[in-house]
Amino acid sequence: MAEFDEDAVLDFMFEMGQLKRLPRTGWFRAGVEDPESVADHNMRAAQLAYILACMEDHPEPERICTMIVFHEIGEARVTDLDHVAKLYTRRAEDKAAEAQLEEFGALGDEIYDLWDECEHGTTEAGVIAKDADKLEAAITAREYVENGHVAAEAWIEDTRKMLTTDSAKRLIEALEDKSFNDWWQDLDFSEIHSP
Repeated sequence: MAEFDEDAVLDFMFEMGQLKRLPRTGWFRAGVEDPESVADHNMRAAQLAYILACMEDHPEPERICTMIVFHEIGEARVTDLDHVAKLYTRRAEDKAAEAQLEEFGALGDEIYDLWDECEHGTTEAGVIAKDADKLEAAITAREYVENGHVAAEAWIEDTRKMLTTDSAKRLIEALEDKSFNDWWQDLDFSEIHSP
């Protein structure tokens, strides 16, 4: 069994807990008063990354899912900044991720490499991960639009232009005709009411 500093692991987990309380700030610009957290986004993006990797026939969907699991860790220290704020601010998310992982030795290096590959899209796996990250935001935008935040429609259109993989492009086209309520409205509830 590998040696780990239990205090360092627990400190990292408490720090990652910050992502549950950190809102995705771009949605404020669309008038969303109580937007999803970074952790909320991360969860569905990781699920989407796995599925998107399978759709793209990538041999390591678990690795791509793991990239997404760790891709927002730096935001626990530098916060989430939307695209407008990024025009005027220089973040050191890479520095934050390095510092967060330095006490984990080889494991920290491995996690940082996953973060870096996703952040910069330097491989096929990184490109799929980035598409999953962007596409999840478009799916969230559809939910916000249907709840009256029409300005969130811009996220869908912007995402459409940024996607790279064929599977992500097909999914965003299909999103055009979907409601976030479709999944439950098509369920058969007849069994609930039968004696």
